[in-house]
Amino acid sequence: MRVGLITPEPGHPLLAAATALLSPEHTVEALDPLTPGDTTLPPADVYLLKSRTPHALELARSLEGRGAAVLNSAAATALCQDRKEMAELALRAGLPFAATRMVGSLAAWVSATRLRAPVVVKSLRSRRGDLVARADDDAGLRELARAWPREPVVVQEYAANSGWDHKLWVVGDQVFAARRRSELSPGGRGPDLPLSLAELPAGWAGLVREVGAVFALDVYGVDIIDTGGGTPLIVDVNAFPGIRGQSGAPEALAALTLRRAAERA
Repeated sequence: MRVGLITPEPGHPLLAAATALLSPEHTVEALDPLTPGDTTLPPADVYLLKSRTPHALELARSLEGRGAAVLNSAAATALCQDRKEMAELALRAGLPFAATRMVGSLAAWVSATRLRAPVVVKSLRSRRGDLVARADDDAGLRELARAWPREPVVVQEYAANSGWDHKLWVVGDQVFAARRRSELSPGGRGPDLPLSLAELPAGWAGLVREVGAVFALDVYGVDIIDTGGGTPLIVDVNAFPGIRGQSGAPEALAALTLRRAAERA
């Protein structure tokens, strides 16, 4: 069986560990989206899309057009990069997602806005090094606008919470969890602290599986905050996150890869 990795970083811990599990009996090939090699060859049995760059998405779409199985699909991966579309889909599906509105360029919005309550400002396009910040007042907004004047952004009302993000990851039918300080907290987010599923509030594991069904994702992450008494509020969905340090995640990914390849066959 042939497995393709669409990524410029095949040595990423999750991919490297899954490759070590698969390679004794199967061929695992890395495709750098910038230099994908000979794409006229027959597609592999399954591809893992561990990149969200335009080149990676273009390559994944091309392979899908030739009948290849790609995890996650290019369409699902692209959807998770657009925070406006992400929120609209989640809310239409009845998921407890933070109300999100697109306001255009940050500088233009700030010039016409007066804050009545704290907000969270995020880049419209989710990417490495994007804008995610809390603004409590007009001065805070103006500071963000000076740093990111032309950035297209979305805005969410700040929801009071414990100051901890719950990071839940799903690989196939397995759920993994951790918590860490919110990136909006003054001291920064710090390390992930693993959680067992028994430590999660009731219903949260089922909720993240529902997210996968709504977004057509097989490998994904969901960021949840507890707004009081175990009431969840989803603030982000990520396609194929790193899932670092989670015992059993590489095994789950290897098993999912083989299962999806078998389904395609």
